[in-house]
Amino acid sequence: MTRIGNNIKELYNDLTQKSQLIIVSKYREIGEIQQAYDFGHRIFAENRVQALLERYENLPKDISWHLIGHLQTNKVKYIAPFISMIQSVDSIKLIKEIEKQGEKYNRKIPILLQLHVAKEESKFGIKLEDIASFFEELKTMQTPHIEFAGIMAMASNTEDTNQVENEFKLVKSEFQKIKDLYFIEDPAFKEISMGMSGDYQIAISCGSTMVRVGSKVFK
Repeated sequence: MTRIGNNIKELYNDLTQKSQLIIVSKYREIGEIQQAYDFGHRIFAENRVQALLERYENLPKDISWHLIGHLQTNKVKYIAPFISMIQSVDSIKLIKEIEKQGEKYNRKIPILLQLHVAKEESKFGIKLEDIASFFEELKTMQTPHIEFAGIMAMASNTEDTNQVENEFKLVKSEFQKIKDLYFIEDPAFKEISMGMSGDYQIAISCGSTMVRVGSKVFK
């Protein structure tokens, strides 16, 4: 077994059945991603559209690709035909464009709504104080080509594990509020994507259903 395969196996053992592993392949060589694929993994994520398109062209077509980075509306059309999930949806404008492209390609595109809970202002996402107004506007829209699958968030980039844990707990709490208020009848709205290489174990303990791990796979 390769080093990368060993790393994935260790992560699988860590995750048990609680959370799905999304391997973040940004900045990695095609050959490294192929090794992870050859081990049997099929769900990968990129944070830039250009890199995602390159990998989509050069790797097996049964890979499920997730976009986890900030997405500009003018780039949606490039990934709409094949993307398995857009995890970083943070505006009504972007939702309108995803709906438009979903209709064009006659497919329902799964998305996660990105919440902003980190202390860094540089991070993207819907601010907690804007959630109510966001959903009031969303309720007025028709989105038959979008599947609202849950939420995504990033914790602050800090060594303070208590702060990270508190932020993840806040995300879980906000997920439950949003589910109860807006998606109570929708079984598809069930994912909480949080946790990366440095904090995925904390995230899982706080209810994460998807962890986005890169460096721990390819180290």
